[in-house]
Amino acid sequence: MPHPLPPPRWQRRAEARPQELLEAALTEFVARGYAATRLDEVARRAGVSKGTLYLYYENKAELFKAVVRRALVGNLDEAEARVAGHAGSSRDLLAWMLTEMTRRVSNSELSGIPKLVISEAGNFPEIARFYFDEVIRRGRDIVQGILRRGMDSGEFRPVDPEYAWRVIIAPVMLGILWKHSFMAVDPHGLDFERHLRSHLDLLFDGLSAPGRKRTEETP
Repeated sequence: MPHPLPPPRWQRRAEARPQELLEAALTEFVARGYAATRLDEVARRAGVSKGTLYLYYENKAELFKAVVRRALVGNLDEAEARVAGHAGSSRDLLAWMLTEMTRRVSNSELSGIPKLVISEAGNFPEIARFYFDEVIRRGRDIVQGILRRGMDSGEFRPVDPEYAWRVIIAPVMLGILWKHSFMAVDPHGLDFERHLRSHLDLLFDGLSAPGRKRTEETP
């Protein structure tokens, strides 16, 4: 039987356009910020016309939402599935979530998205609300769920999950914001792996129930 012919070049190109547009948009948003990003520059970077971009995304706000959904929401889907199916300790589950969040976001252009939203939320409440609903709210629910799981099992001491989740996430956010605000002028830089180890060490000393031994005893 003869092998089927590959799709024509224009068809392959059309199928690739949404991904190429989102990659180009992520680069432009991180480099310029939301307000200064121009759709014609996104189209130029993606190698298409501005009219082609409008075939996929109605305006800049919808393009930004698509970038966030592609870049971050998939990670939240994975985290929710991991939490739902986890049979081990809550400590291990929380450590996994913070480790994956730090490694995936800190080493990619995704790390520029939180800074963009924080810096421009006041002028663009639509993107702030979208980010809160689709990223922050889901991340909050994941962390609170792990905390309640650990408290119910006696692994964690009682804490206020409504506010503890903010404290737990804060060092990760600091590292991300530091990368895009002070890394260029900080003579010591920021080692994200070391930053994460310090965070987990302090975090779990504070969360461990009284009298409960740590997994690794301090020498």
